[in-house]
Amino acid sequence: MNEHDEPGYSLRTDRRGFLGAALGTAAAVAATAAAVVAGAGSAQAQPAPSDGKDALGEPPTSLTPAGTDYESGQDRSAYAYTAKDGDLARTGFAGKRWGMLIDLRKCIGCQSCTSACKFENNIPVGVFRTWVPDVELGTFPDTKRAFLPRLCNHCERPSCIEVCPAGATWQRQDGIVEIDGDLCWGCGACVNACPYDARFINPITLTADKCTFCAQRVDQGLLPACVETCVGGARQFCDLGNRSDPVTRQILAGAVQQLKPDTGNEPRVFYIGLTTELQNNLPGNPTLWSVEQKDMGRDQGDWDIDTSKEASHV
Repeated sequence: MNEHDEPGYSLRTDRRGFLGAALGTAAAVAATAAAVVAGAGSAQAQPAPSDGKDALGEPPTSLTPAGTDYESGQDRSAYAYTAKDGDLARTGFAGKRWGMLIDLRKCIGCQSCTSACKFENNIPVGVFRTWVPDVELGTFPDTKRAFLPRLCNHCERPSCIEVCPAGATWQRQDGIVEIDGDLCWGCGACVNACPYDARFINPITLTADKCTFCAQRVDQGLLPACVETCVGGARQFCDLGNRSDPVTRQILAGAVQQLKPDTGNEPRVFYIGLTTELQNNLPGNPTLWSVEQKDMGRDQGDWDIDTSKEASHV
């Protein structure tokens, strides 16, 4: 008596067993294929033994010291993104005049703007395009603390442009003052000419550097990084040529101040609540070039604060 003759056996049972076996075989084949693919993927993911260099013979990015990739990212390719916009990065927007309003009553000295600028513009260690000095005013015991956000003022009449022997710095149609790193040879003439201590020599590129109002962002309809990240909303960006702009209207209607208005540079960064002690005598080092300063009879160090001058309003 064979298994087919056993009681309860039926064709349905035999067919069910066949299908179950077939499905089991297919599942096994699929699992084997998945294992093969996973093994291949993991094999590709495993880094091959190396001598500390990548396939091109260069050190991996992770081993490159911070800031040393600045030069490769700031050459002429920095202007490539505006090729479709008609060389916008160099000429700027016609009919606009960018400016900034900083309300010192809202600044808490958190340095968020400083950090954002560092990340956005890949600024090397030790130098800054914007910074917020923490200043102590007065004489003990009558002292007070103040914060003074600083950056390039993108002046209406920039003294830095006139002194550049290489023609490396220019002003766009919309007022943003730019520097061409391919033309600049780092003579430092513009650093000395800036009355706001806003320029410096980049230690990586060895050329002049400064705030650009984050032109790469403004050209794409974004705010400068420092304005975007200001915790207290102390920094506001505007088109000074547009009288319907709410920030521009605030500048025109309110009592605002400028740094060192007597220089004739006509800065386009405005302040609310700028104290008399800080308006004409900025804290900090006026230049990076100690030899020239000594020749002029001016020692290196913090500038003295003259409290005898009254703040002038625009």
